Amino acid sequence: MATYQQLIAQKQALEAQLAEVRANEVTSVIEKIRSLMADYGLSIEEIQGKRRRGRPARSTPGGATRAKAPLPPKYRDPKTGKTWSGRGKKPAWLGKSPNRFLIAEE
Repeated sequence: MATYQQLIAQKQALEAQLAEVRANEVTSVIEKIRSLMADYGLSIEEIQGKRRRGRPARSTPGGATRAKAPLPPKYRDPKTGKTWSGRGKKPAWLGKSPNRFLIAEE
C-alpha cells in the first residue's frame, strides 16, 4: 500500500498532467470553432445570441444611466407650500378631494 506522501506526489503529478492535457484540448477546440465560424461566416454576436429574459443590457459605457428629471408638481398645499407630483405615496394633506389642490397648468 502506498504511503500518504506517495499519494500526494501522485495527485500532484496527475493534476499537472490534467492541466497540460486540458490546455492542449482547449487550444484545438478553439481552433476548430474559429475554423467553423470562418466556414459559415459567423460573428461572435451571432454565436452569443440575444438575451431572452430580463431587461436589455445597458449600452452606455460603464453601465451608467441617465439621471431622470424630476416630474413637475401636480398638486400644491396652499398652507405649507408642499407639492406632490402624483407619484408615490399620497400625502395626507390631499385628503379625500385632491382636485382642490390641483395646480393650474400654465
